[in-house]
Amino acid sequence: MPTFQRIVLASRPSGEVLPEHFRLETLDIPAIADGQLLIRNHYLSLDPYMRGRMNEGKSYAAAQALDDTMVGGTVGEVIASKNSRFAVGDMVEGRLGWTEIAVSDGSILRKVDTTRIPASAYLGAVGMPGMTAWYGLNQIMAPKAGETVVVSAASGAVGSVVGQLAKLKGCRVVGIAGGAEKCAYVVDTLGFDACIDYKAGNLEADLAAATPDGIDAVFENVGGAIFDAVLARSNAFGRIAICGWIAGYNGEATPINNFRLILTNRLTVRGFIVSEHMEWWPQGLAELADLVAAGKLIFRESVAEGLASAPQAFIGLLKGQNFGKQVVKLG
Repeated sequence: MPTFQRIVLASRPSGEVLPEHFRLETLDIPAIADGQLLIRNHYLSLDPYMRGRMNEGKSYAAAQALDDTMVGGTVGEVIASKNSRFAVGDMVEGRLGWTEIAVSDGSILRKVDTTRIPASAYLGAVGMPGMTAWYGLNQIMAPKAGETVVVSAASGAVGSVVGQLAKLKGCRVVGIAGGAEKCAYVVDTLGFDACIDYKAGNLEADLAAATPDGIDAVFENVGGAIFDAVLARSNAFGRIAICGWIAGYNGEATPINNFRLILTNRLTVRGFIVSEHMEWWPQGLAELADLVAAGKLIFRESVAEGLASAPQAFIGLLKGQNFGKQVVKLG
């Protein structure tokens, strides 16, 4: 009987994620019932939020179940269908997890056009990361032309989109990234006005030099010392969108010394989960797709090959070893 492979969560990490927290399994390809379809995944999405789902405890979403397929976004091809809304050969985006083959009733799938936009882009710039950027920028930060916008993790899947969208609005955009190579990409390729290499050890001074007029709006992906430095440069009535806190994903302490400036500068600080704002997705995805198709929104990917590479690629993502959107390409 034909088989496929999947990766499950074998145990919960108490700190740093390790390869032994995952397990690769081989299963028989199941038969589908009426109303179902069978999908062969071409790409898996790896995203920092998955680290929080691996913990047991209260969060904005249910914890990843042990011994179950790891959660995650996917793009794949319908290879069998007993669902009238989908035909064999349709390309679909969904959240089918770390698996080569999946069964679905179609309720969480959307058809995608891979003749206009590459399949993997639907997991990045025209997917959840892109929508995270679009929503945070437009609905929380709401920057005006001429304002200064700062984006942490600026070379990543979310940050790179935030910065480019802000530039299209006429803002001065300053990125923060780890390493000279990433900063060069952020400025030379993505078009940011400046980029701070936090690994250079001069974060506060370099940020001050790059934001002579202060900071009006912030997209925060990292937290910790980077967030603290940004608070110190924020202008009165600044807006801060927080969608990630990578600095503390493994349980590290992330002390903040400048919290008082939220009051002093009357800042608006709002955390958000983009999946709670689905009413904006049709508009946002349409705009993002048009920009990508027109070559006005650039994206870069780190591509791991084969399902078995997913755990190590995910661990690398949490350590900032990826460059751009991290995906896994399946055979």
